[in-house]
Amino acid sequence: MPITLPDPFYYLQNFQRVLDWIAQRYSDLLADDERNFIEQFPTLPQASRALLVRMVMRKGEVFRSGKLRYAEIGCPDAAVTPLLALGWIVQNPSLNVTQLFALLRKAELALAFRYSAAASTARKHEMLEELAQAFPDSQPMTRWAPELAESIYAVQVTALCERLRLMFFGNLYQDWSEFVLSDLGIYRYEVVEFSETSRGFRSRQDIDDYLHLHHCRQRFDEGEYLDEILPDIPTVPYANSWLEGRRNKLLFRFAQEYERCNELDSALALYRNCNYAGARVRTIRVLEKSGAEAEAYALAMTAWQQAESETEQQALLRMLPRLRRKAGHAKVLADKAPAIEELSLSLPYPALPASVEQVVQAHYSSAEAPVFYVENALINTLFGLLCWPAVFAALPGAFFHPFHLGPVDLHHPDFVQKRQDLFDVCLAQLDDGRYQQTIMNTFHAKTNIQSPFVFWSTVDEELLKLALHCIPAAHLKKYFERILRDIPANRSGLPDLIQFWPQEQRYRMLEVKGPGDRLQDNQIRWINYCIAHQMPVAVTYVQWSEQTA
Repeated sequence: MPITLPDPFYYLQNFQRVLDWIAQRYSDLLADDERNFIEQFPTLPQASRALLVRMVMRKGEVFRSGKLRYAEIGCPDAAVTPLLALGWIVQNPSLNVTQLFALLRKAELALAFRYSAAASTARKHEMLEELAQAFPDSQPMTRWAPELAESIYAVQVTALCERLRLMFFGNLYQDWSEFVLSDLGIYRYEVVEFSETSRGFRSRQDIDDYLHLHHCRQRFDEGEYLDEILPDIPTVPYANSWLEGRRNKLLFRFAQEYERCNELDSALALYRNCNYAGARVRTIRVLEKSGAEAEAYALAMTAWQQAESETEQQALLRMLPRLRRKAGHAKVLADKAPAIEELSLSLPYPALPASVEQVVQAHYSSAEAPVFYVENALINTLFGLLCWPAVFAALPGAFFHPFHLGPVDLHHPDFVQKRQDLFDVCLAQLDDGRYQQTIMNTFHAKTNIQSPFVFWSTVDEELLKLALHCIPAAHLKKYFERILRDIPANRSGLPDLIQFWPQEQRYRMLEVKGPGDRLQDNQIRWINYCIAHQMPVAVTYVQWSEQTA
């Protein structure tokens, strides 16, 4: 049975809430058409406002009246009249063949184009390919299908409403459904304090720049040639560090595509001028591919002196011996990698569908030593619960609407630095024993509130208590310190399973690898870190003793 909200106009209230929020916080950044829209919208009849919001929230911009029937709105042709007068909706617009196919059913298309019975058996996409070439011009529905007894309406304010949505959320991946999911209690969000100036954009130019980069990204995703898109990417860095990060990420993706196509000169030019994480390593690799081994070696040595991250350091460890040899330098003995404890299992192939991790979990688990399939969930959850006040601190620029999954600057290089004192206070509880009570209190007080670290569906109270009983505080502190060292990289790569011995108050982490599988780089980094700090970890390699037919 579908879940419904008591007020049938809930979506209209949510839309008006956005307009009010923007009017309060962005009045100085609004364009004339946006300001006029915000002022005029509340003056319209309720049915007209509701119809427009329904159309704006649906996919596409062109609709047939028969598909706009909502019980709370009534007749769409009556509700649309004030919207037509304002020009926010246009009646019977010109349509191209692609738009026509999105509106009409196959039988209606066959009638409109006088398809024979045999021809009408073709698939709809085959009909579109044929007719798009035969009918390149646009015309109203009254010309395409005069027998259709419905009006066609086209929304003219979609781009405007998208800009308003962007101003509210600060991004275009969150949409109007956030309100509904929150109203239904499916998603809960942490309540943070907002100042009157809490907003994601500081200037009108920021909004325009975001939309420009978004459009360039769309063109790339749709397969447009990079040589046509690249001139539209600004070469001068943005003053806004957040937008500059988006620009660098896009340049990095373009460079990767050039490299994939073996256009090494183009890739190298972009990598050299890109500050996105990993660009320096890619520059070294492309130099090597291009035969510039001496330059690649020199850059690798410079990077080694001040690696940007453990990820880069790991890559350089693999590259330097080869580059050193190619550049004619003497071989340098590398430090011996720490010995990883390896376990081997030969197990029957599961009769019922199950992952290799689940099979190993069942094999090792017992009443005295239960095993849980946690992967990244457990350690991140413990960290997120202990450090909740630091993560959700209402610092300037961290939160600017009520539906944040986490702080906007979570992956920014200075995220931890700006909150260092707050994180220090949280981690200090691991030294005096208060951490257990704090974690359990937060677990109960914040249950199911969205967090970038807490896995509510995986970690229940039983698992939490076992973890706090068996994992020493000193180990937790080491796990948490590494997460804080590089949040984007170190939230993943943790071992698949954890086993507890409650009577002995100890545990061990277990990474599981099935036949032909191998350790990934981020997993190796976590395992080596655990070994370096005497935290119990092992890798289990599985072979199947029998195969299904």
